[in-house]
Amino acid sequence: MEQRLIVLGATGSVGHTTAKVVRSLQGRVSVEGMVAHHNGEKLWELGRELNARWVGLTDLAGASRLKTETDGHGPRILAGMDEILAALADSPKARVLAAMSGFSGLIPTLAAIDRGMDVLLANKETLVAAGALVMERAQISGSQIIPVDSEHSAVFQCLRPDQPFRRIILTCSGGPFRGMTRQALAGVTVADALQHPTWNMGAKITVDSATLMNKGLEVIEAHWLFGARYSQIAVVVHPQSIVHSMVEFEDGAVMAQMGRPDMQVPIEVALAWPERWAIATERLDLAGTSLSFESPDDETFPALNLAREVGRAGGLGPCVMNAANEVAVHAFLEGKIPFLDIVAMTRAVVEGWKGPSGPLNLEAIQAGDRWARAMAQDLISARS
Repeated sequence: MEQRLIVLGATGSVGHTTAKVVRSLQGRVSVEGMVAHHNGEKLWELGRELNARWVGLTDLAGASRLKTETDGHGPRILAGMDEILAALADSPKARVLAAMSGFSGLIPTLAAIDRGMDVLLANKETLVAAGALVMERAQISGSQIIPVDSEHSAVFQCLRPDQPFRRIILTCSGGPFRGMTRQALAGVTVADALQHPTWNMGAKITVDSATLMNKGLEVIEAHWLFGARYSQIAVVVHPQSIVHSMVEFEDGAVMAQMGRPDMQVPIEVALAWPERWAIATERLDLAGTSLSFESPDDETFPALNLAREVGRAGGLGPCVMNAANEVAVHAFLEGKIPFLDIVAMTRAVVEGWKGPSGPLNLEAIQAGDRWARAMAQDLISARS
């Protein structure tokens, strides 16, 4: 049966790989719509190639330019989030790949969930900032959240509803700075941080991998996706990125999902689930593969422990941490702060949060996000 698909974040790294998967599936997937923030020309060309019914740009000025520059023969062009949300509400039931960057993915993801659409989640910040709200709405609407992050996809594939687990073990490549001291990290550059040893990803997630904040965000995401206590979520460094994650069961057996570091597989798994479809991707050569594991260096890379602390505390803390980290990472990428200041500033914002601890409705989450971004910007300006 043909699967209908809407892609949120179509011009990013995951969106690009999704287009590759759709091409290889030869008619199993039809594209309903595609969304991006900017890069309208690329979005338009992807929409035309994949026969999307519509494409949407959240950037109003970019959407206006795109309308004047195209010949009208192709997908309908939507301008701004309001039109995109209306299209989500009016579209036939489809699976929605949520791959927009950062907090910006929350609102359209919630709209898809409220519509009862299954969400293929590649945006971990959505669950970090608003996990309780997202999971509650999914339960009400019947929307299934199928993870696309390679680690959570691995856990998703290993778990069975009738088999209680003892631990989830998330693997971590260690990033480009594995083995370095904090003294050495003080001098690393943006170019250094963007040299991930095993994965080809966007700039923000690559820097998060360099600080290990990405793994911290994934710990919080795993808590919400799988109903795991934080004490049940372990992290091990696995430099080869072949074992994508593991589940330890009550009897001591450990089940792992393995494969080459290629996002095509978790995307295909999410699209096809509960089936599995053949795709054209490089296969794993076990005879030529060696595997090693080690504990994370929490003293050199404190982001992982910060995320655990914030996750356990709950409330709006994870939302505040996520927003502060986004601002700090972008400041680093722009050369405004050094690498070690990313996590230091994020912790400072978290420790400065004195907001309400009441119900986590959407308005409270948005307010916490705005406050954290403003405080992070103040810290950056003060440093400058």
